[in-house]
Amino acid sequence: MKMAGFVHPEYLVETDWLARHLGDVVVLDCTTHLIPDPRITYIVKPGREDFEHGHIPGAQFCDVSRDVSDTSQKLNFMRPSPEDFAAAMRRFGISNNTRVVTYSTSNPWWATRVWWLLREFGHDRAAVLNGGRQKWTAENRELEAGSATPRPAGSFTVREIRNLMVGKEAVKAAIGDARICTLNALLPAQHAGTGGNSYGRPGRIAGSVNVPAAHLIDPATNTFLSADELRVRFDAAGAIGRSVIAYCGGGIAASADALVLTMLGHNDVRIYDASLSEWAKDESLPMETG
Repeated sequence: MKMAGFVHPEYLVETDWLARHLGDVVVLDCTTHLIPDPRITYIVKPGREDFEHGHIPGAQFCDVSRDVSDTSQKLNFMRPSPEDFAAAMRRFGISNNTRVVTYSTSNPWWATRVWWLLREFGHDRAAVLNGGRQKWTAENRELEAGSATPRPAGSFTVREIRNLMVGKEAVKAAIGDARICTLNALLPAQHAGTGGNSYGRPGRIAGSVNVPAAHLIDPATNTFLSADELRVRFDAAGAIGRSVIAYCGGGIAASADALVLTMLGHNDVRIYDASLSEWAKDESLPMETG
């Protein structure tokens, strides 16, 4: 991928770069699968089996649903407390000066979610592996099987909380506010309410626009599209030049939109953490279809 046109290209790294720097970084495999279940929308399956079958050498397995989510909440994948997040990073061998690379064997937004959490808690020395394990494997690069090799504990502390996650009150206040673009990262059928997983009521948050996270990726390579192509997509949706609140089903796919906007130089992007998992179940909150 050509990084020309990105204001912050440092938030993506290529497979050849990572292959040269494996000894200098902590790699987190964030693979997670959502198994559709009509009774409860989906079942969360951490990708530990994928990891043990084969992972990038030296990688640690990050269970996104537990290691970096608040498991005391009824909703999945909610932002953890700063203390719990810092403790997880220390277990992975991460300190405040550690360079971190996240990737996934499944959809890339599991890696972008962990990248966004690192950003939320003030750690800017992190990047997502462009193309994920799919590209790494396609290039016949080395894999390691079995459990993660333990690393010495890190000394990570949260030095800053950036408040990059918002709740439903901020989203309600954004409806009808021309200064804010509420951005849905789900697929077009879900946005329209005509198909795909529904998180309660079908459709979208009233007034929101659609830039699907899945459409930011070249399906042939699993890598992000060029900066020019990505800018066109977000500009067409009205996201460039306005504050953005990105959402999806549970704050995961939205992080891919948030990563790209940040790389394009947008400095006012937040994620509705509970997303439609909360909004669609609350009849008092306005939704649209069509």
